[in-house]
Amino acid sequence: MKNLIDIKEVDINFYESFFKDFLPNQIIDVHTHVFLREHRERTKDSRLVQWTSCVAQDNPYEDLHETYRLMFPGKRVMPVIFASPSNLKDIHLANEYVRNCCEKDLDCFGLFLSKPEWEADFFEKKIIEGKYKGAKVYLNFAPSSIAKNNICIFDFLPHHQLCILNKHQMIVMLHIPRDNRLKDPVNLQQIIEIEKKYPDIKLIIAHVGRAYCKEDVGNAFEVLEETKNVLFDFSANTNQWVFEQLIKAVGPKRILFGSDLPITRMRMKRICENGNYINVVPKGLYGDVSGDIHMREVEGAESELLTFFLYEEIDAFRKAAKSTKLKDADIEDIFFYNAKRILDF
Repeated sequence: MKNLIDIKEVDINFYESFFKDFLPNQIIDVHTHVFLREHRERTKDSRLVQWTSCVAQDNPYEDLHETYRLMFPGKRVMPVIFASPSNLKDIHLANEYVRNCCEKDLDCFGLFLSKPEWEADFFEKKIIEGKYKGAKVYLNFAPSSIAKNNICIFDFLPHHQLCILNKHQMIVMLHIPRDNRLKDPVNLQQIIEIEKKYPDIKLIIAHVGRAYCKEDVGNAFEVLEETKNVLFDFSANTNQWVFEQLIKAVGPKRILFGSDLPITRMRMKRICENGNYINVVPKGLYGDVSGDIHMREVEGAESELLTFFLYEEIDAFRKAAKSTKLKDADIEDIFFYNAKRILDF
């Protein structure tokens, strides 16, 4: 049987040299997708990037744990899981799968993938019955009549659902919309509004607000300095400079490790050119990527040096932690205790 991931010498050297001693022995991964092939269909949403579907057609819970075993030897990793929002065939089936996984494994915590049209009573009933820790919301569930760059947070995270989440002091995992990402003034205004109106929500801004390049930041961290409780995960982000600004702005108690698995099993290195992020990948490994502005292929010696997306993410954060002089206790908070606190276990 083919291995889920091929672990190469470059990967072993990367882990042994940089992560084995840097990472704590216990880790909570706050951002993972689990899904079966039958949960998805072959459709494309023009409001979503397409390269993320190149890595895995499915990611059953067993594969997630096998990924941890292979990529984090000697570490205990506990996931926060939710369904994949893209190409989704049956959201109820996908949510039920997450619920079942968490019922079987006490080291697993689930978030409820929600649609904005669901009424408060239905939303509350489902999220409580399923013992979810909160909700994962996503921009592609906004009404299709809204153009991609006009989508606002409240178009897919409506106030009636925010009231329920606030009432139960739950987590919201938020992937912000709009082409300008973290620096977008509408996004910033609505993030601040959520914190003020719903102070008991544990709001996590995924991917550091999709600030994958310097150009995505603007004055966001100056604006967000007025927040007190907003949290950030750095999943699927490899930008050391962005991480440094985040650490300086909010400190280590409001930062969480997330992987965005299975996407970050990709073998790649990310670069930025004129504000556009580009995933540099081995030629031919992920099919035809010639038409994707976020993908570029290399071959030969350059290709052989590429390790995992997830390793690149953690290494960039390691470098940022070093440059901002974070302490060992801060690293333990970011990779374990901050998540433990909001998960309340």
